Amino acid sequence: MMLTELTTVLPDALPVQGMKDHLRLGTGFADDGLQDGLVAAHLRAAIATIEGRTGKALLTRRFVLRLTRWRNDKGGQALPVAPVTALVSVTLIDAFGGLSLVPAESYVLEPDTARPRLRGVGLALPPVPADGAVEIVFDAGFGADWAAVPADLAQAVFLLAAEFYEARHSGGRGGPALPMAVQALIERWRTVRVLGGGSA
Repeated sequence: MMLTELTTVLPDALPVQGMKDHLRLGTGFADDGLQDGLVAAHLRAAIATIEGRTGKALLTRRFVLRLTRWRNDKGGQALPVAPVTALVSVTLIDAFGGLSLVPAESYVLEPDTARPRLRGVGLALPPVPADGAVEIVFDAGFGADWAAVPADLAQAVFLLAAEFYEARHSGGRGGPALPMAVQALIERWRTVRVLGGGSA
């Protein structure tokens, strides 16, 4: 299984000013934007960490999932991130690289906050070609701007980004674990993985 981001979070979608307010940067001084790049970098690192721990895409972007076989989970293929907002395409790839687009009417998205699924309509999903693969292109995320991110996940990002910002001169001597406050905020969003991720 290989998951790849096809689009990235645009700079304007990052809550740079909100993070600066959280850090109280520039209080009593002119805001010349000198810290914006650093703040944005720490926000991106914190977002990636929270997404990795929860399996949730905070801001909407496009992904492609490549599989060499279906990992059937009760008749469907579980998708590794949530929430999925749209299935864009499903393409079968044969051993010689030939592409075959699966008709959109033959599959459906089963929405789920923890483990959304791709399901076949009426029949099972089409077989993956021998020595080939299947690529599923989909959009996932809570929304295109920061206001769509749930409050607890947004706060977890701010707390973690602040931790990264404060530790930027420490030479990586901080502890490996997430701060307890961050762990508490993301706990309800974490997806429990069973059987070694066999259904993912």
